[in-house]
Amino acid sequence: MVHPSRKIISSISSELEGYKLLLGVSSSISLYKTIDLCRELMRRGADVKVIMTKSASKLISPDVFKWATGNEVITHLTGGIEHVELSEEFNALIIAPATANIITKMAYGMADNALLATALNFIGKKKPIILVPAMHLPMYESPQVRDSIQKLKDFIEIIEPSIVNDLAHYPDLEYLISRIIPYVLRGKDLKGMKIIVTAGPTREYMDPVRFISNPSSGKMGVAIANEAEARGADVILIHGPISTEVKPFVSKSIAVETTEQMADAVLTNVERGYRIAILAGAPADFKFNRYFTEKINTHSNIPKLELELTPKISSVIRGKAFIIGFSAETAENDQQLIEKAKIKKEKHGFNIIIANNVSRKDIGFSSNKNEVIIISKDSIEKIPKSYKSEISRKILDYLKEEFKKEFA
Repeated sequence: MVHPSRKIISSISSELEGYKLLLGVSSSISLYKTIDLCRELMRRGADVKVIMTKSASKLISPDVFKWATGNEVITHLTGGIEHVELSEEFNALIIAPATANIITKMAYGMADNALLATALNFIGKKKPIILVPAMHLPMYESPQVRDSIQKLKDFIEIIEPSIVNDLAHYPDLEYLISRIIPYVLRGKDLKGMKIIVTAGPTREYMDPVRFISNPSSGKMGVAIANEAEARGADVILIHGPISTEVKPFVSKSIAVETTEQMADAVLTNVERGYRIAILAGAPADFKFNRYFTEKINTHSNIPKLELELTPKISSVIRGKAFIIGFSAETAENDQQLIEKAKIKKEKHGFNIIIANNVSRKDIGFSSNKNEVIIISKDSIEKIPKSYKSEISRKILDYLKEEFKKEFA
């Protein structure tokens, strides 16, 4: 009989299908949040098992994690040499929360409990390990913990805590998922790449309150930026007024309003050495031929205005960067969409173009899902309706391969 909790597996997506993830839990009071982390990883296809320290099991019953995952929980080693078996069976180890005690002992190869012994085996087998520190801030900033983290960074992914007041908090769940999944699936395969990503709409103002824009939420561009940074790239996100529900997790971002501002920011950073530009933003194509410094009174004469073209961002960096462009088109079918995108690809000098059909109401603007066709120099691939996080992963996979070909 299938444990009832396991029925949630792949209920959101199947991106972790076939992956077995071991969740290590140490004795921070924030450990209750790992219950939600277990469930979210399962909803994305993972088979999750928990290993706890004895101290952690005094704060919360192992039965809670058995309920959450449908799997038995390990709290101590037996003659079954669980630390060896687990490191062979599971694809990755995620220790969340990781206490100061666990971090410092791991750094110096100590293995005095089941979790540490298992972690040492994972390290020896060069399997992915992710640490999520959580503790009081003075402990986190102590020389012993900082030195240990620095030592571990050579072979372990550290997801830094959220610093609030005097605490190094367990991070936001959505942020954790955005960092864990790319690392488990791809590691740091984009390390060394310097990538600009644009996201969201721009606004072209007629007066201080009225403007031309579009319904872009910025979700696609932000998903790409988050994924790229999680995979080791040096990322700058340049975004317009994105939706409040969109969460950029990148360390470097620039907020702009107009298309000209977006183009200037992209060019500036290309000239600073960012060789890849992913133009996922939706800048306004037109602007008004004049701007009124005061709000236009609707009781006055209606002004006669004309529209002018805004600068094409691709044109200011053409020949200076590897460019991935986007083509949001209305089309009756895939073939028509491909033909329109190919014309745009050649016209603007894109190395890769991502086409999507904005005629459909179930995907695209404001939706969490999309369906795209990726067109590169030598191939065309359709990505069926998927979450934008999954599509961003596929786009970056294409980027990695095409960039290698271009600059091999």
